[in-house]
Amino acid sequence: MTPRSRPFRQVDVFTDQAYYGNPLAVVLDASGLTDAQMQRFAQWTNLSETTFVLPPTEAGADYRLRIFTPGGELPFAGHPTLGSCHAWLASGGQPRGGEAIVQQCGAGLVRIRREGDRLAFAAPALKRSAPRPTELAQVASALGLKPAQIVSSQVLDNGPVWFSLLLDEPTTVLRLQPDHMLLKALGHTVGVAALDGAAATPLIARGNREARAFGASTPAAAPAPALVVRAFAAADGIPEDPVTGSLNASLAQWLIADGHIAAPYVATQGACLGRDGTVYIARDEAGQVWVGGHSTVCIEGTVLL
Repeated sequence: MTPRSRPFRQVDVFTDQAYYGNPLAVVLDASGLTDAQMQRFAQWTNLSETTFVLPPTEAGADYRLRIFTPGGELPFAGHPTLGSCHAWLASGGQPRGGEAIVQQCGAGLVRIRREGDRLAFAAPALKRSAPRPTELAQVASALGLKPAQIVSSQVLDNGPVWFSLLLDEPTTVLRLQPDHMLLKALGHTVGVAALDGAAATPLIARGNREARAFGASTPAAAPAPALVVRAFAAADGIPEDPVTGSLNASLAQWLIADGHIAAPYVATQGACLGRDGTVYIARDEAGQVWVGGHSTVCIEGTVLL
């Protein structure tokens, strides 16, 4: 197929200050592109995700989105959802249902709402399970963690699968120097988080199954509900992701449900990469978790594809 000019945006997501969030490439008209062409362009941009906007094929959707990392396609991801919606609206997209926007993607239909000058997506349904003790020990070793530094752990699946650890304090999260080659060999994308503050929630001080699997008990220290997050995805070709919507969504669903944190709260991510990502978590009366953030267009024009 002869390349043609297509509308394009590069957007910085989870920041209101350009170049401090997570960049996203958005091809706003991907009609006619093959899977191989989309994957090649995503490899070329070398961003954590590149998205392609297409006409919807399901009733009720405003547009269809395909999401590619340098290594493959994802059924859902958070920062591509917000950034692509921001770019679609900025380029003249109009939701069929008024204020609400509905995105079709591999994980199904995702609702997006406006929150002032931010957008927020409804966190998809979460599947979660306790990790096997042997896998937990392997991941902890790859991260350089001691058993007593792990408060709790879960394998979280909302499209992407995150091997997730709640750690004892923010400094533990920020000082991690993972063995990315080992994490890639293990095949896990890993999310780590810690509560930041001084107040305790009741469950933090309890002994937990993960620490017992290591033969240790959970530390009694219990910070207050605001979250520091990091994401390691060498298995997807991204050693560390600057700001991660899917991980923050699944962390929120897990940590709220288990009483570790209460919504609304703000999570921060990206400091170790020189970024300043901010994720706004809310929970409505129906129990739906919403994940919000600002987006800023940094590059606007066309791309030959």
